Amino acid sequence: MPGPAQPWESRFLTRRELLSRVGMGMGALALTQLTGQPAAADVASAGAGPQSVNPLAPRRPHFPGKAERVIHLFMNGGPSHVDTFDPKPALQKYAGKPLPFTFRTERRTGAAYPSPFKFSQHGQSGIELSEIFPHLAGCADDLCVIRSMQSDIPNHEPSLMMMNSGEVRQVRPSFGSWVTYGLGSENQNLPGFVVLCPNGHPVMGAHNWRAAFLPGAYQGTHVDTKETEVEKLIEHIRNTFVTPDEQRRQLDLLAALNGDYQQRRQEDALTEARLQSFELAYRMQLEAADAFDVSREPEHVRRMYGEGLHGRQLLIARRLVERGVRFVQVWHGEGQPWDNHDDIEANLRRLARECDQPVAALLRDLKQRGLLDSTLVICGGEFGRTPTVELPDNGANAGKLNGRDHNPYGFSVWLAGGGVKAGYVHGATDEFGFQAVENKVHVHDLHATLLRLLGFDHERFTYRYAGRDFRLTDVHGRVVKEIIA
Repeated sequence: MPGPAQPWESRFLTRRELLSRVGMGMGALALTQLTGQPAAADVASAGAGPQSVNPLAPRRPHFPGKAERVIHLFMNGGPSHVDTFDPKPALQKYAGKPLPFTFRTERRTGAAYPSPFKFSQHGQSGIELSEIFPHLAGCADDLCVIRSMQSDIPNHEPSLMMMNSGEVRQVRPSFGSWVTYGLGSENQNLPGFVVLCPNGHPVMGAHNWRAAFLPGAYQGTHVDTKETEVEKLIEHIRNTFVTPDEQRRQLDLLAALNGDYQQRRQEDALTEARLQSFELAYRMQLEAADAFDVSREPEHVRRMYGEGLHGRQLLIARRLVERGVRFVQVWHGEGQPWDNHDDIEANLRRLARECDQPVAALLRDLKQRGLLDSTLVICGGEFGRTPTVELPDNGANAGKLNGRDHNPYGFSVWLAGGGVKAGYVHGATDEFGFQAVENKVHVHDLHATLLRLLGFDHERFTYRYAGRDFRLTDVHGRVVKEIIA
């Protein structure tokens, strides 16, 4: 029902309001033409009233990108590159002996520690992979392996922030938030950025998928995938108290109240974010139950992904991107399982069994559905591990000589789909795997390249906050053109 009549004086603008709205409005209109982003009038409303603009409406990047969506497989804890994607036979020669050179690590390390796993070539490309990935080996010709990654700090917390948001100290938006801010989402009934992470949050929690100073609509939506029932995966996914029409009227009233509040508070961004979250939660009741229900998949597809938790996560990830979700981050393991300070042979075999079949199934499934070419798949952790054994007097292990410490100087990440060069290995670490020495790729360079694949010039892709134009790559980053097909 209509609200009370407003005083006639409230219908007029003050001189300051008029100048502000006209001047800023024309400037914003011109800016949208320069950045390639649609003006507010061109963006579909989120249903939150005539003043509201849908922040998740699809938008065009700077130029046509080869990738349209992202699945980021985050191997939490720092996988050992010399045991997975970067074979180093020279370590066998130096086994039990000091290396000719060392680097400062977080803890003391000792002699060279050869990998307990065999490497062999796979596919027409001949990419060498560890024996612990027999399923992924069948997808070798789809992989682009970067063996020369570098980060800044050998600690989990800042390195997680660097890989996820390009900054080790300050609060910055995550990569997924930047992508969703730039491209919006193709499905307005689901979040544009979904985080699948079992058993709660990892180290640094929601900072890994934060929106920071970007509008709150671009924050990642965490889903605890340890649950198997849709009603537990997403709380309150079904409203059993009111009818859809009654709920719609409630939200319309709430939108009107919030709209009135915003008018008096000069468009409060936090209120707008909350209003959008109410609307999205309402729309999710229409589609989320279907998207997260893997029991609706044919049995042969579920069997292809396997029965474990990670297989279910990756099947959900495929179902989400298939329905237009822009960015899905999938975390493997709880409590930093790839952080192998000891018992690395047993631990890596177990971790590989959990993720090898599901990851290979994801790549094959996307390819069969014609989605791999337009879906950028990223797999890696926050850093690598030392080729030397970690000494047992550091407190990080159980007093054993069979693990590795953190290593930001050189590690591996692999990509697939989305316009990357398939069946290709880029860069190299030294003969022992301690540091990147050939075609080095810093995390900033990786981010710049991923943005290019999505259609963005990382130097022009900015957001103005506190009087400064911020970007994901800060003042760094170069596009690694060699890995782009």
